[in-house]
Parts: sequence; C-alpha cells; structure tokens
Amino acid sequence: MPVIVTLLSDFGSESPYPAQMKAVLASSCDAVLIDITHDIPRHDIRAGAYVLSAVARTTPAGTVHLAVVDPGVGTTRRPLIVASGGQCFVGPDNGLLLPAAKRVGRPHAYVIQAPEILHGVASSTFHGRDLFAPVAAQLVLGTPAQALGGAVEDAVDLTLEAGHRAGDVLHGEVLYVDAFGNLITNIPAAEFPGDGSPIQLTIGRRRIRATAAHTYGNVARGGIAVVPGSDGLLEIAVREGSAAARLAMSLGAKVRIEVARTTARPSALMKKEQSKGRRGIGTEDGLADA
Repeated sequence: MPVIVTLLSDFGSESPYPAQMKAVLASSCDAVLIDITHDIPRHDIRAGAYVLSAVARTTPAGTVHLAVVDPGVGTTRRPLIVASGGQCFVGPDNGLLLPAAKRVGRPHAYVIQAPEILHGVASSTFHGRDLFAPVAAQLVLGTPAQALGGAVEDAVDLTLEAGHRAGDVLHGEVLYVDAFGNLITNIPAAEFPGDGSPIQLTIGRRRIRATAAHTYGNVARGGIAVVPGSDGLLEIAVREGSAAARLAMSLGAKVRIEVARTTARPSALMKKEQSKGRRGIGTEDGLADA
C-alpha cells in the first residue's frame, strides 16, 4: 500500500503554494497525498499544532506529515524531522510538530542536515517546497530520518495544556474554531454529563445558559450546546449555526462551565489520586483537578 503523506499549512487553499509542494512530492515518490488543511489561521502555530495532532492520532504507521506554519522561515529556526510511533513529521522547529508526535508515541527529533537537500533550497521564503517536501519524499522512499539529519534533544515544544476541573466548574479555553464555527475547547470530555441538563457557560466576558448535550441535534435549532467532540474535547456549538459568530469569540477565549457534581467512578477516583497537575492534550483522557 502506498505511503500516506499529509499536508498542513497556513498558505491558504486558494494560493499556489500547496500545489507546488504536492508537485514536488508527486514527481519524487509514489504516495497518497492528503490535504489536512491549508487554512490554518495565518502564523498560528498553536492552532496548526492542534489540528495536526488531531489527525495524526488517526493515521497509520508509515505516514509522513508535512506541516508548514512558519513565521520564522529563512531565519535561524531549524528544519526538523520528528519520528514517533512509526510516523514522521517534517516542518519547522517552532513547536508545530511536537504535540502531534507526543500524541502518537515517543518523539525523536533530527535537525535536517542532508547536503544534497540543503544545497537545493532555492528560496529563503518557501522551505515548504524547497526543503520540507524533498525531505518528506526521501522518507517515503525509505530513507531513515537519522540519515537526513542529526539527533537533537532541544526541539521546540508547545504544550497544548488540557483544561481542568475545580469542584463543579470546568475551566479551559478555546483551542480551535472549526469550519462550522464550533468552538473546540481544551477541556477533556470524559466526565461531562451530556445528559441534556441546563448548564451555565461563561466564555470571555459573556455568561449564558446552554445545554449539556450528547450531540448537536439534541437542542432546538439555534440552541447553544456543549457537546463531547470527536477528538475527546468539549465543543461549544450552535445547532445549524456558528457559535463563533453568535458569541463573537475566537481562539484563546477563556471558558468556564458549571456542571452538577456527580459521584465519581472508582476509575476516576484512582486517576485523581494519581494526578500530579495539569496534563497536555492527548496524554490523559480525564480532567486534571485544580
């Protein structure tokens, strides 16, 4: 089966740049090319890191991820390969790659040093095409990551901190806004009731009533729901509408959800005893206690 190569960037889906990267890949190796998105908010490394990590958990061993959200292109920031869980991540050393790599395994990072690739870099402003795409092609062809670069222990990390629970209140923030206008938070959904009960939701400076729903259709059209999303995180949604537009909220908005206290399950109690502070997204399914 051909190797999968995913592509993610902030280049814009209507720009020529994604096609140029894909042309390099298609002319250099036999791979299935999957566009994750090229509409990451401009220069938003954190949003790109979240989206990449959400996809990497679903892709098989052998997948190569080419990710470019690179405000520091052409500067001293390093070009990187990160191998983890049988997958490889190629892109800038700015925190974009590590959250996804940690979600699928134990990362090993390599700074790209292969002279045959570095000497072919024609542009100081488009490493996606001239550097990262050729490296991704070499990985598809079977070249090991360590043959293309030197191992490093200080790759730039970016922790996507998970939300936390303090008594009956869940605290977090908006991590990403999807194409439907759903506000994806960093609050794990594991202990959320989702039983149709009314809840108090504070987002930014707005305090509103919402419904703890199992899915979007459990509320009336135009109703505000908090639902467990497919990535295991709570989402704030407006049925058949946009929560981002309705609430005028965007990335980074603080979220506070008041929920009714329930009897903790034995497994949850055990997690509480073992908890030693907040965890990053993807490292634990439960909520961290404050």
